Amino acid sequence: MAIKRKSKINPNFNMSSMTDIFFLLLLFFMISSTLINPNALKLLLPKSTNQTSDKPVTVVSIDKNYTFYLNEKVIPFSMLERRLVEELRELEDPCISLQADKSVPLEQIVKVMNIAKDHNYRLILSTEPE
Repeated sequence: MAIKRKSKINPNFNMSSMTDIFFLLLLFFMISSTLINPNALKLLLPKSTNQTSDKPVTVVSIDKNYTFYLNEKVIPFSMLERRLVEELRELEDPCISLQADKSVPLEQIVKVMNIAKDHNYRLILSTEPE
C-alpha cells in the first residue's frame, strides 16, 4: 500500500526577499558613502592627538606648492585677507580652519595667522588623528 503525502514540498526558492535585502544594502552604502566628505585637496596634514570638535566656518588650505585655497577655491595670497573679511564679516564668532601640508614652511602659516590676529578671528590648525 502506497502512502502519499498531502502536502508537497516545493523545491523552488523565492528570490524576491533576497533581492529586496540586496537593494536596501546597496541603497544604504550609496547614501552613506556620499555623506563622507574627504578632503578634496590632497594635503598631508601633521598628526596630533588633540582634535577639536568645533565646526570651522571657513577653511584656508596651503598645498605643497604654496598655493592658497579658500574653501577649496584657488585664491592668490594678495586677495586672501580681503576675501576672508568679506566672508566672516557678519559672523558673531568667526573661525578659520587652517589646513597646511607638512612640507609648507612655517613662514606661510604665519602669514595666515597674522591675518587672523589682525581681525580677531579664531584660528584652528587642522591635523590628522594619530
